[in-house]
Amino acid sequence: MRIAIVDDDPIVCQSLETILTATGAAEALWTANDGDDAVARYFASPGTRPDVLLIDIQMPGRDGLDAAREILERDPAARILFLTTFADRAYITQAMALGAKGYLIKQDVTAVGPALQAVMAGQVVLGSDVLGKLTGDDGDGRAAAPADGPVSPTKRRRASAAGSMRGHGASSADAAALESMLNEREREVAALVAEGFDNRDIAKRLCFSEGTVRNRVSSALDKLGLTNRTQLAILWINAHR
Repeated sequence: MRIAIVDDDPIVCQSLETILTATGAAEALWTANDGDDAVARYFASPGTRPDVLLIDIQMPGRDGLDAAREILERDPAARILFLTTFADRAYITQAMALGAKGYLIKQDVTAVGPALQAVMAGQVVLGSDVLGKLTGDDGDGRAAAPADGPVSPTKRRRASAAGSMRGHGASSADAAALESMLNEREREVAALVAEGFDNRDIAKRLCFSEGTVRNRVSSALDKLGLTNRTQLAILWINAHR
C-alpha cells in the first residue's frame, strides 16, 4: 500500500513514515507540511497519487479540510483519512461530508496501520473517540442516556439496532437494515442530511415545507434511537459506503 502523509510537524511525518514502513503496513510516497503542497504533490503525476492520503486538519496556510475538498473534487476516487489532534464535532462532520474515508485522533500510532487496511477494504474508519463525540456513546458501545432521564426500553432497542450499524464501516446488509427502519420519505431526507443540506435546502429539493422536513428528521431520529441530525448523517454515511 502506498500512502502520503500531510502534517505541519515534520517530526510527525517522519515518525509515521518510519513506523508504517518498519511494520510493513505501508510505503510512504511523499510527505507535505501544508495543504497547498499536498494538492500540488498529489496531482504532480499519476505516480504520485497514493492509495491513501493521511492528512491533518489545522496547518499553516491552507488547512487539511480545504486541501481534501479540492483533491476529492478533482479525484472523487481519492481515499483520504484524517489524522489529527482535534476531536471537534464540526471538524468531524465537515470531513465526513467531504467524502473522507475516516477520521482518527492522534493518540495511538499503532492504530493507524489497521485503519489504513480498513480504508483499503472499502470501510469508513472512525476512532472510538470520534464516535463518542458524534453519537454520545459512553465508550463501551452503549448509548448514553440523555440528560433529561433514562432511555426508554423502546428507544434502547432502537439505539442498539442503530449502534450495530456504526463501527468501522458497514456492509450492504447494514444499509438494508437501516433503510428497513425508515419509510421512503424519511430515507430521502436522511440521505440529504448526510450530504450536509439544512432543512431549507432539503425542503426546496424535495418540494416539501420546512415543517414537513423537520417532522421527517424527527421521525427518523426517533425510529433509530438517535438524538440529533449529526448522528443521523454519520450513521447513513457508514451504512452506504
